[in-house]
Amino acid sequence: MVLRITFLMLLLTANFCNAQTRLPDITQDGITIREAWIKLPDGVRLAASLFVPENIAVDARLPVLLEYLPYRKDESRSNRFGLFSYFIKQGYIVARVDMRGTGTSEGILIEYEYTDQEQEDGEFVIDWLSKQPWSNGRVGMFGISWGAFNSIQIAMRNPPALKAILVHQGTDDIYRDDVHFMDGMMHVDSYEVGVDIANVLPRPPDYLIDDAYFAERFDTKPWMMIFKNQQHDGPFWNRASLDSDYSKIKIPTFVMGGWYDGYRDSVPRMLEHMTAPVKGIIGPWAHTWPNDPYPMPGIEWRHEAVRWFDQWLKNEETGIMDEPRFAVYVRDWHPPGVIETAPGSWRWEDGWPIERTRHTPMYLQDNHTLSVTPATKASEHKLKYVPTIGVEAGGNVSWWGDFPYDQRGTDAYSLVYDSAPLDEETEILGFPRAVLNVSADALAANWFVRVSDVSPDGTVTQVAGAGLKSAHRVSAEKPVAIVPGEEFTLEYDLHFTSWIFPKGHRIRIAVNNAMWPMIWPTPYSMTTTTRIGGRNASHVTLPIIPSKSPSKGPAKGSSTHNAGPMFAAIVTSPTLPGYESLPVADTTVSGYAEVKSIESNPLTATTVIRMPGDGGTVYPWATIYYSEDLIHEANDKTPALASALGKTSYRIVQGKRELILSCDLKWRSDANFFHYDYTRRLHENGELLREKTWTDKIPRNHH
Repeated sequence: MVLRITFLMLLLTANFCNAQTRLPDITQDGITIREAWIKLPDGVRLAASLFVPENIAVDARLPVLLEYLPYRKDESRSNRFGLFSYFIKQGYIVARVDMRGTGTSEGILIEYEYTDQEQEDGEFVIDWLSKQPWSNGRVGMFGISWGAFNSIQIAMRNPPALKAILVHQGTDDIYRDDVHFMDGMMHVDSYEVGVDIANVLPRPPDYLIDDAYFAERFDTKPWMMIFKNQQHDGPFWNRASLDSDYSKIKIPTFVMGGWYDGYRDSVPRMLEHMTAPVKGIIGPWAHTWPNDPYPMPGIEWRHEAVRWFDQWLKNEETGIMDEPRFAVYVRDWHPPGVIETAPGSWRWEDGWPIERTRHTPMYLQDNHTLSVTPATKASEHKLKYVPTIGVEAGGNVSWWGDFPYDQRGTDAYSLVYDSAPLDEETEILGFPRAVLNVSADALAANWFVRVSDVSPDGTVTQVAGAGLKSAHRVSAEKPVAIVPGEEFTLEYDLHFTSWIFPKGHRIRIAVNNAMWPMIWPTPYSMTTTTRIGGRNASHVTLPIIPSKSPSKGPAKGSSTHNAGPMFAAIVTSPTLPGYESLPVADTTVSGYAEVKSIESNPLTATTVIRMPGDGGTVYPWATIYYSEDLIHEANDKTPALASALGKTSYRIVQGKRELILSCDLKWRSDANFFHYDYTRRLHENGELLREKTWTDKIPRNHH
């Protein structure tokens, strides 16, 4: 046995070169982590961690699962060991690969997210994995967030060895769903600073600072400079977005999402439009894996993943394709704000769309009520634009869906329309659709629509929402300015949602023009007008699911026919010794920077929102401390003047050595331009080794 394992380890490390220090290989709990290099055609080597069964036979040929990220595999070693352990014990090898110029990999830092270079490298990695002597030639990709994005994007290229993917919290529409332009409108959060500084960190475990480090990482252009020059949809975004042609993916795709995450819309869209085999799950989660979720309840999604990959990578009949295509967690009412457990229940659906849905319009009325019939007489409701409202709607991380606060603060500056108390509980599941007849006495405006649940005690829980930029009313690729005072129609979907309104509650529809700090303020003081009643009256259509109309269950004859999905119990994941999370000063629910303070000054008409976050981790080779602070400021008198100031730092401590890599962001606007100032600094033991600043003056393409 020793000889067999030793020989296999030689095979696993055949491509290793000793020019760079690597982490030691390790075996624990029946799993071995081997470090390897994957040499690309241009000579650049990507660093890979291979997670394999400890006692694998030399003649074993196993399918391989790939997670391909810029998020520094070595510092993620313990976390991934626990996450991957389930797959290893089910007969898989898992490869975790750092992208070009990130983590431990060589090369110049990738130019920006989701480039052709990233995808081409990924294709080569898949081919390399399929041709190793321990591989059965079949590769699957999986991931959350970035890993979900590039799983979709590489699958669009259909590399021969890639046989199936599983994506969680990803998107088919980068322009509208990602962090740069949310709903097609300017968004700035801590991610844009945090991911930059993390990728600029030197390679572990030595964190060597040399000329190559400065040329390949420290001196590279920040990604934000590139993205913020792409303010409208078009080829830049479409090249890596599946929604332009769902038939590009030819392989089986399992897509997952969470109600409290910003990337949930892709699940029904991909279920509806993909031609390849597809399944979906939506559960009650924010931006996290469902085996360790917030909020609860979680599921052992890895059990479903193994069934999925066994079907396509091992050619085993697992029964997964005999079940309905869509498992959905139907949400019951809960109060606004952060919750530990989301009330609700699981249900099967045959797919998307749901045929029994009753698309029911709720018409805005002159007396600020809602009715299923439009008012015959037209009237106008006016609203003064207040740029500094919206924090309640964006919630703790300023993201559609992520634990919004009680909506009454934002509703006070909105046009609000309430239904009568409901005679019976009412379920919606799908995309509410807004149709508004509006005008503004300015050249540009944003319109936001929210659907909320008003409880008898007056608290207001947001159920769904979305915004549309007026210049994008016809095309997000070819924007057109509005004519002041001229009426036009906006028609768009709100974000995907599920909710059961209890009997006695009211349905609320709110319309307003600001959603700050989630969306950057438009630059003009203005009053907007919404026409109520009359021709094509303003309304929101709700996707109502009739009561006492159960969905189809699993295949006839199965024990769970007409029952909801029965997920396996969550398995406790093992950990590696030597890795420890440190206490943080600003504890957050999400792990990201969250709203901690809101300060308004009536004399200057400014409002300042502070979003801090910090953390630290002990590794066997170093301790890393992380801190961030994002400050948003907006002005009600002069909406053009807004800013986002960010400070982020990583402090690496190795014995008596201390490295501090920090950055300062100054993102400001006036009526015509965005002004970008960004500085990186590197200190070693208190001495400044390098400082570099980038500036840009970007035309403000708001119409």
